[in-house]
Amino acid sequence: MHASHQELADRLGDGLLSFPITTFDAHGELDEQRYREHVSWLSEHEVSGLFAAGGTGEFFSLTPEEVATTIRLALESSGGAVPILAPAGGSTRSAQQHARIAEEAGAAGLLLFPPYLTEASQAGLRDHIRAVASSTHLPVVVYGRANAVLEPETLEQLADELPNLMGYKDGIGDLERMTRIVATVGDRLLYVGGLPTAETFALPYLELGVTTYSSAMFNFVPDFASAFYADVRARDRAGVTRRLKEFVLPYLEIRDRGRGYAVSIVKAGVDAIGRYGGPVRPPLSELRPDERQDLAALIARIAERVAA
Repeated sequence: MHASHQELADRLGDGLLSFPITTFDAHGELDEQRYREHVSWLSEHEVSGLFAAGGTGEFFSLTPEEVATTIRLALESSGGAVPILAPAGGSTRSAQQHARIAEEAGAAGLLLFPPYLTEASQAGLRDHIRAVASSTHLPVVVYGRANAVLEPETLEQLADELPNLMGYKDGIGDLERMTRIVATVGDRLLYVGGLPTAETFALPYLELGVTTYSSAMFNFVPDFASAFYADVRARDRAGVTRRLKEFVLPYLEIRDRGRGYAVSIVKAGVDAIGRYGGPVRPPLSELRPDERQDLAALIARIAERVAA
């Protein structure tokens, strides 16, 4: 791995990561000013890296032009305080286009999403990752989930071959597979926890060497998210369990009431703290009014405990 890529990996691996929401106005258009405000606010908190237009940022519903704008806005709004990583996904050619957009914008790195729709063999996934990583100088984090379930030997081969393959983000949650990946590939890659509400897997994953994860709830309860991460890194099991019970598990109960709520609930959370989350784009759907009320009450309770 290139020295500058290793420096970025070290920084990302030593702190909490997050994916800012992408703000849309009432008509579903990109709301640039509110996005600036949100990224600027997040950058004021303790975070080691932000992934612009990621999964929580509804990458799947953005045009290439909107992706480029979102990356630029994130870079400007963070003021250089936080590394900004950009998305790449869709077809191989589309992902290569996203990589060029990210590099031209000045992003620090790239998160490579699974290829669009179709199932693929290990050889096919290897060719896809190789083609995208070889098209850019940016360090690349591969996102394993859905139709991109990578075998340890595949990742090992790619890590040996691609000097800019920086990391692997796990969105599968298979502890046995993750154990085999870490044992096979070792410290050649940065490992990132990437499951929805990654806090639930944070402590067991830490024991495998996964020192960081992406926190969606950082968008609206950044102080709680940072305190949770501190408990994880300190291996404070009692503290982690307490925070799971008081907020994370009740939050999951609301999230699991509807399909596609993983992003919607984050935007509703931002609205609940008096900032602007705004609507999601189709095919995602909004929380019902009663679910928004339950979420707001949960956030208010945790805010009282944090203040105390």
